[in-house]
Amino acid sequence: MDGRQWRSTIAAAQDGDRRALDELVAGWLPLVYNIVGRALNGHADVDDVVQETMLRAVDNLGSLRDPDSFRSWLVAIAMRQIRDRARRRTSETLDDGAGDQAADFAELTVLRLQLEGQRREVAEAVRWLDDEDRQLLSLWWLEVAGELTRRELAAAVGISRQHAAVRVQRMKARLEAARGIVRALDSSCPDLRKVTARWGGRPDSVWRKRFARHIRGCARCSGPAETVVPAERLLVGIALVPIPVGFTLSLALGGKTAAAVAAAVPVGWSAKVLGVLSKPAVAVTAGATLAAGGVYVVTQVPDAPPPRALAPTAASTARPPARNTAAPASPSHSTSPSATPSPSASAGTRVQPYGTVVDAVDPAPDPRARPAALPHRPESGLTSSGGAHAVMNHRGDNVVLKGQGYVLVRWQISPKYRAGALAMPSWTGLKGKLFHVASGGGRRMDDTFPDSGDGYTSGMGGPDIGYAVPPAGTQQMWQNEYFYLDGAVTLTVNERGADYGLSVFPSSRDAVEADVTTGPAQGAIRYGLVRDTGKDTAPVPQYVTRTSPADPATVAQHSRV
Repeated sequence: MDGRQWRSTIAAAQDGDRRALDELVAGWLPLVYNIVGRALNGHADVDDVVQETMLRAVDNLGSLRDPDSFRSWLVAIAMRQIRDRARRRTSETLDDGAGDQAADFAELTVLRLQLEGQRREVAEAVRWLDDEDRQLLSLWWLEVAGELTRRELAAAVGISRQHAAVRVQRMKARLEAARGIVRALDSSCPDLRKVTARWGGRPDSVWRKRFARHIRGCARCSGPAETVVPAERLLVGIALVPIPVGFTLSLALGGKTAAAVAAAVPVGWSAKVLGVLSKPAVAVTAGATLAAGGVYVVTQVPDAPPPRALAPTAASTARPPARNTAAPASPSHSTSPSATPSPSASAGTRVQPYGTVVDAVDPAPDPRARPAALPHRPESGLTSSGGAHAVMNHRGDNVVLKGQGYVLVRWQISPKYRAGALAMPSWTGLKGKLFHVASGGGRRMDDTFPDSGDGYTSGMGGPDIGYAVPPAGTQQMWQNEYFYLDGAVTLTVNERGADYGLSVFPSSRDAVEADVTTGPAQGAIRYGLVRDTGKDTAPVPQYVTRTSPADPATVAQHSRV
């Protein structure tokens, strides 16, 4: 759901704009469908729970005071409906037909996204989880994919973020055990075949324990032939499962029902024919959602190709070229054919208040070159909402900085846990001025060093574990990045793709200078780098804005404020 600004659409829908309401439902229906589908494992009740969620959201839209909280509000409604449904059916015994549908969403995930290998294994392992774990997984899957924040996950479950972290870790452990069962069942272990002889083929907790017990005692089943990639790395980049063709959602508007429209419109008819029959307010592309008089129907043009999974990007698969570590370090491996043009550079005659444009790949200086002198700027002190040492590890984590002085932002990148493209942090709601004054810490994150035994050949990763790669045109991070603030600003982690964390420390000019001018000592790679000119021409961060967008990840990459 990133990249969309929903505030105006929500406000218009609250004011009674039917077209805005149609756009809102069509845009957010896939997210709700994926949460409910995974939580219920494709049970026949999925359609009913999705419909009830969207109906309650539409009915109560007027009570939403903050449009920026729409996503967390909608997810919380979905989770309440899932839990209510679970309570209603505690004594329900699934009939054969319902049992057949219990594996539908796992199959849909595999087939519609064309998953293979270990990604397919993760999707199939979902069948072996209990209801509570599947509900949590439905949210964590979307957190890893960048659709939800950890704060939203915790709010939807109704627990603290600390408790959510514990719950997620336990669920991941059970998911890994379930992946082991999927692998074992695909193997040719003769002893396991004897165990499965009495199994009816339907996953449940009893057989999960039996298979897990066998795997623990079987060298053949417990020793995978390939390296097992952590689930969170496999889930990055997996798109939302498309809503199946023929899915109908009635919001009981205009007196029409889902059954009436489903009967009138044969599955597979083109969007054009459906538009003639029902005059939808929203008509998107084939395979997408159409709003038709209060009923939302998923259609597909005949012979249209099936949706394809997202192909691996260059950012998620690239490996930096080999380097001679005795020579000056080469430019960042997030290379780009040309610098990303700044939108502000083409702003005509508009005069920008301050700051220089630095939207370009930032080549590494000679490691032996001493930095320039750090200019003096006034310091009355900074305060941080995170205290003297704020640690931000999850998407959506943020700190508010206020005052006049320096701040250190220290990078900790962990491609070992999840590699891929970096979604850069952003500075929003800026009041006053913010400068990017220096870089230090003894090394750039892409400086090479001897393999430490854990797969890292640089701070960005290594060939055995994958790499974290900044967007094209982004400056290469150093271990320590220093900024100067005169005013107030919010720094937000937008993590999705590669795993990273930020530590934020209010600092001082003396501490900055000591860091960037000390070294290279034993183990250090280079001196630091001073960027500050001491004037308003000093560079500013690339991802900074004076606005406060609903999603900070949408801040554009340009460096003039």
